Amino acid sequence: MSKESSRTCDLYLISPLEVGGGFPARLERACDAGPVAAFQFRVKDVDQHEAARLAQPLQEICASRDIAFIINDSISLAKRLGADGVHLGQDDGSVEEARNALGRDAQIGVTCHDSRHLAMDAGEAGADYVAFGAFFPTQTKVVKHQAQTDLLEWWQAVFEIPCVAIGGIEPGNCAPLVSAGADFLAVSGAVWNGDEAQAVTAFHEAIAKALG
Repeated sequence: MSKESSRTCDLYLISPLEVGGGFPARLERACDAGPVAAFQFRVKDVDQHEAARLAQPLQEICASRDIAFIINDSISLAKRLGADGVHLGQDDGSVEEARNALGRDAQIGVTCHDSRHLAMDAGEAGADYVAFGAFFPTQTKVVKHQAQTDLLEWWQAVFEIPCVAIGGIEPGNCAPLVSAGADFLAVSGAVWNGDEAQAVTAFHEAIAKALG
């Protein structure tokens, strides 16, 4: 995941909490419906052995399509799986810890909510991307921070590190985020709560229109 010289905005899929059963086939459909830059494996309340078992087929799907496979929260699980990177919340360990454990080529992202200060700290610590949000109401997790598009405009104007927009993003509301400078749109419910292939296609059409 890197920032392109010409303006682009790419999809960053985040898994639903249930990734067993038929989910691998759904991930394949989503990834084959249009370009996907990254996939974040996000499960809760399962031990690491079970998480690793669930992650394996999804990691293989991503590897076969050159999609970055990112682990949510857990540096140790990312290391165990040899994942492409880890996404850290503010309480999930430091960028330095992740870098030491995963190596210099790992993609390390940091949740920065609506905070310029947290984002600058993450950038200075060596994060590969920062994530801002939530921009819209979302059912995926409890929203404690409301971000505005001026945050994306500011980051895009000042920093080279890519920024990710997250939180309640749908094809119908993503245009302002794309226009404001989001390098990636992190999406979950808008894809997995319906037809995943149609959703990915709709996102790409909305992004292309917003970029003009």
